[in-house]
Amino acid sequence: MSHRISVRNAGVDDVEAIYTLLQPFVVKNIILARDRDNIFQHLQEFLVADYDGELCGVVAVHIYGENLAEVRSLVVSPAHQKHGIGRLLVEGCEQWLAALGVARVFALTYVTGFFERMGYAVVSRESLPHKVWTVCVHCTRFADCDEVAVEKRLSDAPIKPMRILPIIEINEA
Repeated sequence: MSHRISVRNAGVDDVEAIYTLLQPFVVKNIILARDRDNIFQHLQEFLVADYDGELCGVVAVHIYGENLAEVRSLVVSPAHQKHGIGRLLVEGCEQWLAALGVARVFALTYVTGFFERMGYAVVSRESLPHKVWTVCVHCTRFADCDEVAVEKRLSDAPIKPMRILPIIEINEA
């Protein structure tokens, strides 16, 4: 039996499902908590995965500048793991970031093997800019963080996306 898996930008109708999907991972202290208001406020940062029409995965991407972005809140429901959905979500983030001109992407994770298989390398957490830690200070494990930083270069230099402008003609008589 074939299954349909799709990755798309999140919409307002997805907020409750995103919140529900994130909660078990928040309870296990795998990801930082996000309330519904936070999800609404950052909705433009989210991609979701549908498996046969059911929302089964989510990821957020936060851009720090033209050279750096973070993959955050990557979650796939336990019932849908091992189907390549996490990989599709991260690849979706990478394509999105490359199109925007971002050169590097990182994640703070407990599953380094997953990211290493996708071309990420383990890096020192201290190598990340100070502004990255503005979110981390809200974590209960901030002083005793055991997450590992991984990073991938999407390009050696920022990619400057080509802008296509409409042609405007004015005919003066």
